[in-house]
Amino acid sequence: MKNLNFATELHLKLGAPASQTVESLRLLRAFLKLAPRQRFEVIKLVEDLSTEEISEHPLS
Repeated sequence: MKNLNFATELHLKLGAPASQTVESLRLLRAFLKLAPRQRFEVIKLVEDLSTEEISEHPLS
């Protein structure tokens, strides 16, 4: 963050974020860097895992 005073004020008001929050933001940033086709494949994989219908075809 460029403005350390702003970051310090936020930290004092809100406290430190939970480790799960930080990890979620890291995953979101990595997801956004993927190509659209790769994003689709990640979404499909998560959907399949959530319904336990794993495809027999490997992802590209």
